[in-house]
Amino acid sequence: MAAKSDGAAVAVEDDNTPRSLSEQGNPAARPRCGAAGGKPYTLLDCCWVLCALLVFFSDGATDLWLAADYYLRGDYWWFGLTLVFVVVPSAVVQVLSFRWFVYDYSDLSGGDGAASGSASGRVGGPRRCCTACMWVFQTVLHVLQLGQVWRYIHALYLGAQSRWHSNGPRHHFHWRLMFESADITMLRLLEAFLKSAPQLVLQLSIMIHGNAVLPLQGLSASASLVSLAWMIASYQKVLRDSRDDKLPMSYKAVIAQMLWHFFTIGARTVAFALFASVFQLYFGIFIVSHWCIMTFWIIQGETDFCMSKWEEIIYNMVVGIIYIFCWFNVKEGPSRFRMTVYYSVTLAENVALTAAWYTYRGPHTSDSYALVVVCLVACSFALGTFFMLVYYCWLHPDGPVLGSHWGGCVDEGVVGAGGVVGVIDACLTPSQGSQTDMVITSPPRTLPRTKDTGEMVPGEQDRDRERDRDSCLPVFQVRPSPSSSPALLHRTSSSSRAQEGPVIRIDLPRKRYPAWDAHFIDRRLRKTILLLETTSAVSPRIQYRSSMMGSKEVLEYETTV
Repeated sequence: MAAKSDGAAVAVEDDNTPRSLSEQGNPAARPRCGAAGGKPYTLLDCCWVLCALLVFFSDGATDLWLAADYYLRGDYWWFGLTLVFVVVPSAVVQVLSFRWFVYDYSDLSGGDGAASGSASGRVGGPRRCCTACMWVFQTVLHVLQLGQVWRYIHALYLGAQSRWHSNGPRHHFHWRLMFESADITMLRLLEAFLKSAPQLVLQLSIMIHGNAVLPLQGLSASASLVSLAWMIASYQKVLRDSRDDKLPMSYKAVIAQMLWHFFTIGARTVAFALFASVFQLYFGIFIVSHWCIMTFWIIQGETDFCMSKWEEIIYNMVVGIIYIFCWFNVKEGPSRFRMTVYYSVTLAENVALTAAWYTYRGPHTSDSYALVVVCLVACSFALGTFFMLVYYCWLHPDGPVLGSHWGGCVDEGVVGAGGVVGVIDACLTPSQGSQTDMVITSPPRTLPRTKDTGEMVPGEQDRDRERDRDSCLPVFQVRPSPSSSPALLHRTSSSSRAQEGPVIRIDLPRKRYPAWDAHFIDRRLRKTILLLETTSAVSPRIQYRSSMMGSKEVLEYETTV
């Protein structure tokens, strides 16, 4: 079985190669670091989704309430602007969400209809009726601007199912949960910077221009700011959870990242509002200029997020909008220098905008009030920088920046009574791994995180193919016990491999973090995975083309089954 995905061949076969992305082992064994199918759904995950729903409703409800209040007060200009920044971004996101639903469900319902028609004509009627009801239901939801609400509820359902079911169905629901979570975070992040960010600047400008703060204005601005900080942190968490080559982000780290973005975006938007209250035309020129420069900087970085060149350009333009307000990592590798440059530019812009407002402010603004506002901008930026340092120094999933950068997935040899070596996964720090005298290090052969800079030794290539490969760096492999006979170890290895399911081989190099994997972006790859999940007793494994493979393996990837 094979499929094509934007020029990439996808071969699906029952393979006995070592594990790759999705690993099915002993349920009692410890789950892998960030495995796509091994992390159980917890009560904290459920509470996080419920809080995300609360943030979504509070942001939209306060904006609509404030627009109605402007209308009743006779401020039709503010009413129109507030309503435009609510309706237009929401409509754009709903169209994109419905487009994804049409692509996913049309093929799924068509396949079900064909299967039911070939099996029994009596089953086709009810299935067609359910399909029509689902289409009507989704259409009404998206017309009412509630597409994301349904996706959140569906994610809760999938999470509960993945927790309650046994091992086989649990992995199927977990795959669907990860796909749904990825869709939600992408849609909400787009909506946050198309709706919440402009709305925040608008309401702050109105408050400064009128030299008064209405309660609804404060509520709307606060909800928009919380929505922005929430979605950036949520996006990073879901992205890390989706990749097995990165350690998952704890909720402590998510909260620290939220506070970091809350205060930095707060300082940024207040500086924007101060400047816009005095220089409306120059503020528009400044925003467009900043967006052009940041977009050009991102394009020069040669990001690799999308499946085509034009999609990549559009994505870079959207990220340029995000860069108007906050930092957003889009390039592989250490980001300290790029982050330092960005925040230095941001700090200089905030100082210049605030100083321009302080110098040319209206006569109705007292010196004491102006001084308080300037201190508010400075303290907010300083607090954001503080929480950024807290996140990177103590709560970063890969470890503190001043110490060891990350832990690794260590394969520990456990010798049983019969001398058979079983392998379990455990996450250890480099210092813990160094205490084991029976380990050797080897780079992963299937899912490289860094670019290949060397050539393989000819005699080492065959030996490396027989090793267990893992997706976390570095890979520690325990040598077999001397008491274990080769024949016994061979039989054990063969029996364990026989239980492994099909392998989805994708003729693409794996996208490196912070990009999404191709099977999260390309919806045809999603369908292939979900189809095999429903038809196979064992969850399929995903294998990307590696830049370190030999000529024989390249031919295997270039040949579809």
